[in-house]
Amino acid sequence: MRKSSVWFFCLAVIGLAVLGVLPDVWASGGDLHHEAEEIGKHLGVLWVVPFACMLLSIAVMPLAVPHFWHHHYGKVAAFWSVAFLVPFALFHGFELATYSVVHTIALEYVSFLILLFSLFTIAGGVCLRGSLVGTPQVNTVILLIGTLLASWMGTTGAAMLLIRPLMRAISHRKYKVHTIVFFIFLVANIGGSLTPLGDPPLFLGFLKGVSFFWTTIHLFMPFAVMSVILLTLYFIIDTVLFGKEGRPQSPDAGQDGKLRLEGTFNLLLLAGVVGGVLMSGMWKPEGGVTVYHVHMELQNIARDVLLLILAGISLKTTALDIRRRNEFNWEPIIEVAKLFAGIFITMIPAIAILRAGMDGALSSLIALVSTDGVANNAMYFWLTGALSSFLDNAPTYLVFFNTAGGDAHFLMEHVHTLMAISAGAVFMGANTYIGNAPNFMVRSIAESSGIKMPSFFGYMAWSVGILIPCFVLMTILFF
Repeated sequence: MRKSSVWFFCLAVIGLAVLGVLPDVWASGGDLHHEAEEIGKHLGVLWVVPFACMLLSIAVMPLAVPHFWHHHYGKVAAFWSVAFLVPFALFHGFELATYSVVHTIALEYVSFLILLFSLFTIAGGVCLRGSLVGTPQVNTVILLIGTLLASWMGTTGAAMLLIRPLMRAISHRKYKVHTIVFFIFLVANIGGSLTPLGDPPLFLGFLKGVSFFWTTIHLFMPFAVMSVILLTLYFIIDTVLFGKEGRPQSPDAGQDGKLRLEGTFNLLLLAGVVGGVLMSGMWKPEGGVTVYHVHMELQNIARDVLLLILAGISLKTTALDIRRRNEFNWEPIIEVAKLFAGIFITMIPAIAILRAGMDGALSSLIALVSTDGVANNAMYFWLTGALSSFLDNAPTYLVFFNTAGGDAHFLMEHVHTLMAISAGAVFMGANTYIGNAPNFMVRSIAESSGIKMPSFFGYMAWSVGILIPCFVLMTILFF
């Protein structure tokens, strides 16, 4: 098969739907939105196999067949997408299969990718220059700053802004992996737990009626305890390794003058991205665009267009030397775009089954969060977190938000249940590379700069060994 031919086929189908030229007979299968909402009740767990195989491919193939994976990971993602879509179309109809893909691509994947692309592009135009030597003290301060920024500019924004300065600071160090791993733990996940701007699940809660500063107040102590534990542990590990390395000094130390930022105009563009995301949640105009029965709201279209414009301005106005010093290249965003297209498509049945709740194939899991009508907050924390580690944490948050009653005012009064759902969705996104959007991006940027990151399971060895004991402590203290 020619390179990317499957992608062209899938995009062609979506393009035909977008242009509205699919034959009427294909689009006349009744209320497709209702069918899609109900389909989770009729799907068995075997429909999740392509998604599981997609994850196993990401986990195993870079180690088993690295050369093949490097050149063909897009084809692998396309294969598993087709492995789900073809049987789904045969069993449940071409109309529903097309609707499901268009719904996922138009409402979730495109916005996800545009946000990542804009933040990746704009943050890549900000360069911190000067004598920033990666000592344990300096590295810990960078992690702390990123952790604090993440709740106000998003985990993705904070991660994209600081990952390159951090990598330059540790470029002379022998042991680097632990620093990137803790960066993912703190900046790309746990740091985003204090406001709806921090992480998509909390933003969805805000749209459902949770007060903007509710998480700031009620998740502050879990956030603080987790952050202190992880920063302290990182400092100890990095100090030991720094000593083992012979306390090396950067060969560039003292040669580059005082610390200074270049490309500072991009910081205004980053603020524009944050403002655009916040606007899309608060501005509710009428109208929009309907594509193959999928309604795209005007505020979301406006947000995505604004983000693309801001990225374009950054590309046009930022000096090429700044991006060159940042070792900026497009491979990380290309890898994320291809792999997450496969993840989003193969994840369709898993999310549908989850949304079916007690009527779905995972009803036994959903039943664990309540005992005789009384919420089991510990199970809310662990189940929301466990599923958020492998599925999109935003819809997972909504599943358990609705399982707990779906009434924001009620849940804000019953503090610990909403705390458990929110903390599980945000904190446990750090458990795997795919648990939260910036995790995989940080890994890709690090590897494109020559840092050999752990495999999928190798990273999980870090997260299980370090984070799971912390989550047990969180359960005892708060849930």
